[in-house]
Amino acid sequence: MFKPTPIGRLLLHAANILVIAFILLPLAAVFLASIQSEKALQADTRRVLPHEATLDNFTVILTKGEQKGRIFEQATYLPDNIKSFYAAAINSTVVAASVTVLTLLFGALSAYTIARQRYRWTLFLLQVNIVARFVPVIVLMIPLFIVIRSLGQLNSLTGVIIAETGLLLPYAILILAPYFDSIPVELEEAARIDGCTRFGAFLRIVLPLATPALAACGVVVFIASWHELLIPLILNARPDFMTLPVVIASLVGDLFVFFNLMMAICLLALLPTVILVFLLQKYIVEGLAAGAVKG
Repeated sequence: MFKPTPIGRLLLHAANILVIAFILLPLAAVFLASIQSEKALQADTRRVLPHEATLDNFTVILTKGEQKGRIFEQATYLPDNIKSFYAAAINSTVVAASVTVLTLLFGALSAYTIARQRYRWTLFLLQVNIVARFVPVIVLMIPLFIVIRSLGQLNSLTGVIIAETGLLLPYAILILAPYFDSIPVELEEAARIDGCTRFGAFLRIVLPLATPALAACGVVVFIASWHELLIPLILNARPDFMTLPVVIASLVGDLFVFFNLMMAICLLALLPTVILVFLLQKYIVEGLAAGAVKG
């Protein structure tokens, strides 16, 4: 087994530090912008650390503009979408949770079929799933809009859930299929000898053993759905059905750009996904690593 030299290990650690810094530095910029006033933020764009920190941006968002705080006390205009923060958070939660459940349900069934039924069309299905991920989502927006409109689901959360489930389903299949294939088929055969049907063996044997892969897949799908902007923006024109990414995008207007409020909402929107990853990190690493190695 290959063992890196001390210099090699040092280079690997340096590379890891660079990658982590590349990921975290934008988040640091978001945090620093969220604790400054718009005036201070625009006054000196070269300043790294803020001259004066404030939590007024979060106060305005969490109180829906009722408490402006010191930096907004003289403000003559605040975006109306600030008042939609809680409604948008609920919409994002409903959409992300529904998409995760539906994607895991249909993805597990499809992945199990690909892993166990060695037909030519199952391999073709897996290849089509891989190719489908190379198509930019923006290319599919006009056909998707027409399909959702024909179903009568424009300006509704249901239309967004249907669209995101369809687009995220290939990811679930690609994650789950190798893991299902790594589970010994003898376990299912033993269950079927004891009287289980194939579907019963799938429910009682395969799914419990695939818990790490299901958790990893669920987290990936939830994060992708939670931060999705394009689909809710295209399919919904009513403020009642805005999600958090749409609220953030709406703060960029023709006359005003509220950078500090945008950064504050970004941090608040990141909290649920960060907490979810922190709670399920063990299953995420185990599920993705096991599927990649065993598959």
